[in-house]
Amino acid sequence: MDSQIETQGIVIVGEEICRQVISRTDAFAAVSDVFAAMARGDAYNFPVVREAIGHADALYGFKGGFDRAGLSLGLKAGGYWPGNAAKGLTNHQSTVCLFDPDTGQLSALVGGNYLTALRTAASSSVSIAHLARKDAKVLGMVGAGHQSTFQLRAAAEQRDFEKVVAWNPHPEMLPRLQAVAADLGLAFEGVSPEELGAQADVIITITSAHQPLLMADWIRPGTHIACMGTDTTGKQEVDPALLARAAVFADEVAQSVSIGEAQHAVAQGLISEGDITPVGAVINGTHAGRAANGDITLFDGTGVGLQDLAVASVAATIARERGLGEVVRLG
Repeated sequence: MDSQIETQGIVIVGEEICRQVISRTDAFAAVSDVFAAMARGDAYNFPVVREAIGHADALYGFKGGFDRAGLSLGLKAGGYWPGNAAKGLTNHQSTVCLFDPDTGQLSALVGGNYLTALRTAASSSVSIAHLARKDAKVLGMVGAGHQSTFQLRAAAEQRDFEKVVAWNPHPEMLPRLQAVAADLGLAFEGVSPEELGAQADVIITITSAHQPLLMADWIRPGTHIACMGTDTTGKQEVDPALLARAAVFADEVAQSVSIGEAQHAVAQGLISEGDITPVGAVINGTHAGRAANGDITLFDGTGVGLQDLAVASVAATIARERGLGEVVRLG
Protein backbone atom coordinates (compact mmCIF):
# COMPACT_ATOMS: atom_id res chain seq x y z
CA MET A 1 0.00 0.00 0.00
CA ASP A 2 1.23 3.54 -0.72
CA SER A 3 2.49 5.44 2.29
CA GLN A 4 -0.20 8.05 1.70
CA ILE A 5 -3.68 6.62 2.27
CA GLU A 6 -6.00 7.17 -0.65
CA THR A 7 -9.02 9.27 0.22
CA GLN A 8 -11.51 6.83 -1.28
CA GLY A 9 -12.46 3.44 0.11
CA ILE A 10 -13.07 2.24 3.64
CA VAL A 11 -10.37 3.14 6.14
CA ILE A 12 -9.82 0.55 8.87
CA VAL A 13 -8.54 2.13 12.07
CA GLY A 14 -7.46 -0.46 14.62
CA GLU A 15 -7.14 -0.11 18.37
CA GLU A 16 -3.43 0.75 18.35
CA ILE A 17 -3.89 3.43 15.72
CA CYS A 18 -6.75 4.93 17.76
CA ARG A 19 -4.35 5.27 20.68
CA GLN A 20 -1.87 7.07 18.43
CA VAL A 21 -4.19 9.55 16.74
CA ILE A 22 -6.75 10.79 19.28
CA SER A 23 -6.08 12.56 22.56
CA ARG A 24 -8.18 13.41 25.61
CA THR A 25 -8.36 16.96 24.28
CA ASP A 26 -9.71 15.70 20.95
CA ALA A 27 -12.28 13.53 22.71
CA PHE A 28 -13.39 16.35 25.04
CA ALA A 29 -13.96 18.70 22.09
CA ALA A 30 -15.79 16.07 20.03
CA VAL A 31 -18.10 15.05 22.88
CA SER A 32 -18.78 18.65 23.92
CA ASP A 33 -19.65 19.58 20.33
CA VAL A 34 -22.02 16.66 19.88
CA PHE A 35 -23.81 17.35 23.19
CA ALA A 36 -24.27 20.93 22.05
CA ALA A 37 -25.58 19.77 18.67
CA MET A 38 -28.05 17.41 20.37
CA ALA A 39 -29.39 20.24 22.54
CA ARG A 40 -29.84 22.44 19.45
CA GLY A 41 -31.72 19.68 17.63
CA ASP A 42 -28.93 19.30 15.07
CA ALA A 43 -28.12 15.72 16.09
CA TYR A 44 -30.15 12.79 17.31
CA ASN A 45 -29.59 9.25 18.51
CA PHE A 46 -31.39 6.22 17.16
CA PRO A 47 -33.16 3.83 19.55
CA VAL A 48 -30.70 1.60 21.39
CA VAL A 49 -30.76 -2.17 20.93
CA ARG A 50 -29.17 -3.97 23.88
CA GLU A 51 -29.83 -7.63 24.65
CA ALA A 52 -28.52 -10.51 26.72
CA ILE A 53 -27.55 -13.05 24.07
CA GLY A 54 -27.77 -16.10 26.33
CA HIS A 55 -24.10 -16.99 25.82
CA ALA A 56 -21.01 -16.11 27.88
CA ASP A 57 -23.23 -13.89 30.09
CA ALA A 58 -22.78 -11.26 27.38
CA LEU A 59 -24.78 -8.14 26.60
CA TYR A 60 -24.71 -7.13 22.93
CA GLY A 61 -26.28 -4.31 21.03
CA PHE A 62 -26.16 -1.28 18.77
CA LYS A 63 -26.01 2.48 19.31
CA GLY A 64 -26.21 4.89 16.41
CA GLY A 65 -27.32 8.30 15.25
CA PHE A 66 -26.77 11.23 12.92
CA ASP A 67 -25.12 14.57 13.60
CA ARG A 68 -26.07 17.09 10.91
CA ALA A 69 -23.56 19.61 12.25
CA GLY A 70 -20.60 17.24 12.38
CA LEU A 71 -21.84 15.05 9.51
CA SER A 72 -21.32 11.88 11.52
CA LEU A 73 -23.56 8.96 10.59
CA GLY A 74 -23.20 5.39 11.76
CA LEU A 75 -23.37 2.95 14.63
CA LYS A 76 -21.35 1.22 17.28
CA ALA A 77 -21.87 -2.53 17.53
CA GLY A 78 -20.65 -4.42 20.57
CA GLY A 79 -21.26 -5.04 24.23
CA TYR A 80 -20.01 -6.44 27.50
CA TRP A 81 -18.42 -9.85 28.02
CA PRO A 82 -17.77 -10.22 31.78
CA GLY A 83 -15.42 -13.18 31.36
CA ASN A 84 -12.99 -11.38 29.10
CA ALA A 85 -10.74 -10.09 31.87
CA ALA A 86 -9.75 -13.64 32.73
CA LYS A 87 -8.73 -14.08 29.08
CA GLY A 88 -6.59 -10.97 29.05
CA LEU A 89 -9.18 -9.06 27.03
CA THR A 90 -11.20 -5.91 27.70
CA ASN A 91 -14.71 -6.73 28.94
CA HIS A 92 -16.20 -4.08 26.65
CA GLN A 93 -15.81 -5.00 22.98
CA SER A 94 -17.05 -2.82 20.14
CA THR A 95 -16.50 -1.53 16.61
CA VAL A 96 -17.74 1.74 15.10
CA CYS A 97 -19.07 1.77 11.54
CA LEU A 98 -19.14 5.19 9.86
CA PHE A 99 -21.08 6.00 6.70
CA ASP A 100 -20.89 8.89 4.24
CA PRO A 101 -24.10 10.87 4.96
CA ASP A 102 -24.20 12.09 1.34
CA THR A 103 -24.07 8.65 -0.29
CA GLY A 104 -24.71 6.04 2.40
CA GLN A 105 -21.43 4.30 1.56
CA LEU A 106 -19.42 2.74 4.38
CA SER A 107 -16.45 5.05 4.96
CA ALA A 108 -14.65 3.70 8.03
CA LEU A 109 -14.40 0.84 10.49
CA VAL A 110 -12.92 2.02 13.77
CA GLY A 111 -11.95 -0.02 16.82
CA GLY A 112 -14.27 0.99 19.63
CA ASN A 113 -12.69 -0.35 22.80
CA TYR A 114 -10.17 2.40 23.53
CA LEU A 115 -12.51 5.05 22.13
CA THR A 116 -15.37 3.90 24.40
CA ALA A 117 -13.22 4.45 27.48
CA LEU A 118 -11.93 7.75 26.09
CA ARG A 119 -15.37 9.16 25.17
CA THR A 120 -16.92 8.01 28.46
CA ALA A 121 -14.21 9.85 30.36
CA ALA A 122 -14.66 12.87 28.09
CA SER A 123 -18.38 12.88 28.89
CA SER A 124 -17.87 13.04 32.65
CA SER A 125 -15.11 15.63 32.24
CA VAL A 126 -17.46 17.81 30.14
CA SER A 127 -19.94 17.64 33.02
CA ILE A 128 -17.22 18.56 35.53
CA ALA A 129 -16.09 21.48 33.37
CA HIS A 130 -19.60 22.94 33.26
CA LEU A 131 -21.17 21.87 36.56
CA ALA A 132 -18.56 21.31 39.29
CA ARG A 133 -17.60 24.08 41.70
CA LYS A 134 -14.55 26.02 40.56
CA ASP A 135 -12.86 25.47 43.93
CA ALA A 136 -13.27 21.67 43.95
CA LYS A 137 -10.18 20.06 45.51
CA VAL A 138 -11.04 16.43 46.28
CA LEU A 139 -12.04 13.93 43.60
CA GLY A 140 -13.93 10.80 44.65
CA MET A 141 -13.73 7.66 42.51
CA VAL A 142 -16.26 4.85 42.97
CA GLY A 143 -15.03 1.93 40.90
CA ALA A 144 -11.54 0.81 39.89
CA GLY A 145 -12.13 -1.14 36.70
CA HIS A 146 -10.69 -0.61 33.21
CA GLN A 147 -12.43 2.72 32.59
CA SER A 148 -11.61 4.24 35.98
CA THR A 149 -8.10 5.34 35.05
CA PHE A 150 -9.41 7.11 31.94
CA GLN A 151 -11.97 8.86 34.13
CA LEU A 152 -9.38 9.97 36.65
CA ARG A 153 -6.97 11.39 34.06
CA ALA A 154 -9.73 13.28 32.22
CA ALA A 155 -11.26 14.69 35.42
CA ALA A 156 -7.89 15.91 36.69
CA GLU A 157 -7.65 18.23 33.68
CA GLN A 158 -10.84 20.11 34.62
CA ARG A 159 -10.14 21.26 38.18
CA ASP A 160 -7.12 21.84 40.42
CA PHE A 161 -7.62 18.70 42.48
CA GLU A 162 -5.25 18.03 45.34
CA LYS A 163 -6.42 14.58 46.45
CA VAL A 164 -8.20 11.47 45.21
CA VAL A 165 -10.34 9.34 47.53
CA ALA A 166 -11.50 6.02 46.15
CA TRP A 167 -13.61 2.98 46.96
CA ASN A 168 -14.10 -0.26 45.06
CA PRO A 169 -15.97 -3.40 46.13
CA HIS A 170 -12.74 -5.27 45.38
CA PRO A 171 -10.14 -3.16 47.21
CA GLU A 172 -7.26 -5.10 45.66
CA MET A 173 -7.98 -3.16 42.44
CA LEU A 174 -7.39 0.27 44.01
CA PRO A 175 -3.61 0.34 43.34
CA ARG A 176 -4.29 1.01 39.65
CA LEU A 177 -6.01 4.27 40.63
CA GLN A 178 -3.33 5.04 43.19
CA ALA A 179 -0.65 4.71 40.49
CA VAL A 180 -2.47 7.17 38.23
CA ALA A 181 -2.97 9.60 41.12
CA ALA A 182 0.76 9.41 41.89
CA ASP A 183 1.56 10.04 38.22
CA LEU A 184 -0.64 13.14 38.38
CA GLY A 185 0.96 14.34 41.60
CA LEU A 186 -2.21 13.85 43.65
CA ALA A 187 -2.52 12.44 47.16
CA PHE A 188 -4.52 9.21 47.33
CA GLU A 189 -6.59 7.49 50.00
CA GLY A 190 -8.72 4.35 49.92
CA VAL A 191 -11.87 5.01 51.96
CA SER A 192 -15.36 3.71 52.70
CA PRO A 193 -18.22 4.92 50.49
CA GLU A 194 -19.58 7.03 53.36
CA GLU A 195 -16.20 8.66 53.97
CA LEU A 196 -15.83 9.26 50.23
CA GLY A 197 -19.06 11.25 50.29
CA ALA A 198 -17.86 13.21 53.31
CA GLN A 199 -14.63 14.29 51.63
CA ALA A 200 -15.27 14.58 47.89
CA ASP A 201 -16.19 17.75 46.00
CA VAL A 202 -16.58 15.81 42.75
CA ILE A 203 -17.54 12.13 42.56
CA ILE A 204 -17.36 9.82 39.54
CA THR A 205 -19.13 6.45 39.72
CA ILE A 206 -17.99 3.98 37.07
CA THR A 207 -19.17 0.50 38.01
CA SER A 208 -21.54 -2.20 36.78
CA ALA A 209 -23.56 -2.19 40.02
CA HIS A 210 -27.23 -3.12 40.29
CA GLN A 211 -27.81 -1.50 43.69
CA PRO A 212 -27.01 1.86 45.29
CA LEU A 213 -23.38 2.33 46.30
CA LEU A 214 -23.78 5.92 47.50
CA MET A 215 -26.64 7.03 49.73
CA ALA A 216 -28.21 10.47 49.50
CA ASP A 217 -27.40 11.56 53.05
CA TRP A 218 -23.69 10.81 52.54
CA ILE A 219 -23.30 13.55 49.91
CA ARG A 220 -22.29 17.06 50.99
CA PRO A 221 -23.91 20.23 49.64
CA GLY A 222 -21.98 21.58 46.67
CA THR A 223 -20.90 18.18 45.36
CA HIS A 224 -20.95 17.32 41.68
CA ILE A 225 -21.56 13.64 40.85
CA ALA A 226 -21.03 12.06 37.45
CA CYS A 227 -22.84 8.70 37.29
CA MET A 228 -21.21 6.89 34.39
CA GLY A 229 -21.89 3.19 34.90
CA THR A 230 -25.66 2.82 34.53
CA ASP A 231 -26.54 2.18 30.89
CA THR A 232 -28.98 -0.73 31.03
CA THR A 233 -32.33 -1.48 32.65
CA GLY A 234 -31.71 -2.62 36.22
CA LYS A 235 -28.27 -1.13 36.69
CA GLN A 236 -27.92 1.35 39.56
CA GLU A 237 -25.08 3.17 41.32
CA VAL A 238 -26.68 5.76 43.63
CA ASP A 239 -29.65 6.18 45.95
CA PRO A 240 -32.69 7.42 43.96
CA ALA A 241 -33.28 9.99 46.71
CA LEU A 242 -30.00 11.62 45.67
CA LEU A 243 -31.53 12.59 42.32
CA ALA A 244 -34.42 14.20 44.18
CA ARG A 245 -31.91 16.35 46.12
CA ALA A 246 -29.85 17.26 43.07
CA ALA A 247 -30.11 19.36 39.93
CA VAL A 248 -30.02 16.55 37.38
CA PHE A 249 -28.40 16.75 33.94
CA ALA A 250 -27.97 14.07 31.29
CA ASP A 251 -26.30 13.33 27.99
CA GLU A 252 -29.74 12.45 26.62
CA VAL A 253 -32.87 12.83 28.73
CA ALA A 254 -34.91 10.07 27.08
CA GLN A 255 -32.13 7.55 27.58
CA SER A 256 -31.53 8.75 31.12
CA VAL A 257 -35.08 7.92 32.20
CA SER A 258 -35.20 4.60 30.33
CA ILE A 259 -31.81 2.96 30.97
CA GLY A 260 -29.81 5.52 32.98
CA GLU A 261 -29.46 6.29 36.67
CA ALA A 262 -32.69 8.31 36.55
CA GLN A 263 -34.76 5.22 35.73
CA HIS A 264 -35.08 4.38 39.43
CA ALA A 265 -35.92 7.88 40.68
CA VAL A 266 -38.53 8.28 37.92
CA ALA A 267 -40.05 4.86 38.65
CA GLN A 268 -40.41 5.83 42.32
CA GLY A 269 -42.00 9.16 41.45
CA LEU A 270 -39.14 11.14 43.02
CA ILE A 271 -38.44 13.09 39.82
CA SER A 272 -39.97 13.33 36.36
CA GLU A 273 -38.47 13.57 32.90
CA GLY A 274 -39.08 17.32 33.00
CA ASP A 275 -36.71 17.65 35.96
CA ILE A 276 -33.73 16.56 33.85
CA THR A 277 -31.74 19.00 31.70
CA PRO A 278 -29.57 18.07 28.71
CA VAL A 279 -25.98 19.02 29.52
CA GLY A 280 -25.77 20.41 25.99
CA ALA A 281 -28.09 23.21 27.08
CA VAL A 282 -25.46 24.29 29.61
CA ILE A 283 -22.74 24.11 26.96
CA ASN A 284 -24.86 26.23 24.62
CA GLY A 285 -25.59 28.77 27.35
CA THR A 286 -29.36 28.26 27.28
CA HIS A 287 -29.30 26.85 30.84
CA ALA A 288 -27.25 28.30 33.70
CA GLY A 289 -26.13 24.92 35.05
CA ARG A 290 -25.08 25.17 38.70
CA ALA A 291 -27.18 27.87 40.36
CA ALA A 292 -25.29 28.11 43.66
CA ASN A 293 -22.15 26.73 45.30
CA GLY A 294 -24.26 24.77 47.77
CA ASP A 295 -26.25 22.91 45.11
CA ILE A 296 -25.70 19.24 44.41
CA THR A 297 -25.42 18.63 40.68
CA LEU A 298 -25.67 15.17 39.12
CA PHE A 299 -24.80 14.14 35.58
CA ASP A 300 -26.44 10.95 34.30
CA GLY A 301 -24.00 9.76 31.66
CA THR A 302 -25.71 6.86 29.94
CA GLY A 303 -23.43 6.86 26.89
CA VAL A 304 -25.04 7.79 23.58
CA GLY A 305 -24.15 6.54 20.12
CA LEU A 306 -23.33 10.03 18.90
CA GLN A 307 -20.41 10.20 21.35
CA ASP A 308 -18.88 7.13 19.70
CA LEU A 309 -19.46 8.46 16.21
CA ALA A 310 -17.93 11.83 17.10
CA VAL A 311 -14.65 10.46 18.44
CA ALA A 312 -14.46 7.73 15.78
CA SER A 313 -14.89 10.35 13.05
CA VAL A 314 -11.96 12.30 14.46
CA ALA A 315 -9.84 9.14 14.64
CA ALA A 316 -10.71 8.17 11.05
CA THR A 317 -9.98 11.65 9.72
CA ILE A 318 -6.59 11.89 11.43
CA ALA A 319 -5.68 8.33 10.36
CA ARG A 320 -6.37 9.22 6.71
CA GLU A 321 -4.38 12.44 6.99
CA ARG A 322 -1.37 10.66 8.52
CA GLY A 323 -1.45 7.71 6.16
CA LEU A 324 -2.28 5.24 8.92
CA GLY A 325 -4.62 2.29 8.87
CA GLU A 326 -5.61 0.28 5.85
CA VAL A 327 -7.97 1.16 3.01
CA VAL A 328 -10.15 -1.51 1.44
CA ARG A 329 -12.97 -1.56 -1.07
CA LEU A 330 -16.09 -3.68 -0.98
CA GLY A 331 -16.48 -3.60 -4.72
